[in-house]
Amino acid sequence: MQKVFGQSERESVNLKKKNKLAAALLEWYAANKRELPWRQAPSPYHVWISEIMLQQTRVEAVKEYYRRFLKRLPDIKSLSEVDEDELLKLWQGLGYYNRARNLKKAAVILAEECDSVFPEEFEEIMKLPGIGAYTAGAIASIAFGKCVPAVDGNVYRIYTRLYGDGEDIGKASHQKRIREEITKLVPEECPGDFNQALMDLGATVCLPNGEPLCAECPLFFMC
Repeated sequence: MQKVFGQSERESVNLKKKNKLAAALLEWYAANKRELPWRQAPSPYHVWISEIMLQQTRVEAVKEYYRRFLKRLPDIKSLSEVDEDELLKLWQGLGYYNRARNLKKAAVILAEECDSVFPEEFEEIMKLPGIGAYTAGAIASIAFGKCVPAVDGNVYRIYTRLYGDGEDIGKASHQKRIREEITKLVPEECPGDFNQALMDLGATVCLPNGEPLCAECPLFFMC
């Protein structure tokens, strides 16, 4: 005879499943996380610069640009004061130069209105030029420990494969639903590690092109 669960029982089962997913993912991340220069000192400025550089650019290509950029512009104040020609020269090779211009626009706002202090809350970070929900989530969770998701194309792909969800992830309504579901999974005690674990899983195991490396996936047991 099939057991009929009440709402509280269903929620308990779902919570255990989610906790199991987070635990498996974090254990894998602890053993397999990528050594990246911006992870060595994950200040809000470092996370911000790296995430903007990583948009439309491969991780390996970003590393040297990131080091060079930080050597010349180590903080919000220096970025707010740099001449645009020099800024674009530092950015040369990364493409999409509006990303660099928006960095300076945001730095000027932070310097003039916030005494060069980065805001901690997701909603306030979102107000800065050039920062969307993914980047705001990454900064808030990694630099400030805020319990918010950082959902990009990698995470959409992982989610749809994990749950056999064949709906079009290009639809805004579907993306909103996935973000809501991922938000429920983010552990309060280590949101930054959880989000970075998903980033690394999507980049190294749950690959976008070709066959995913399922035998190496920590979530294969529930996929």
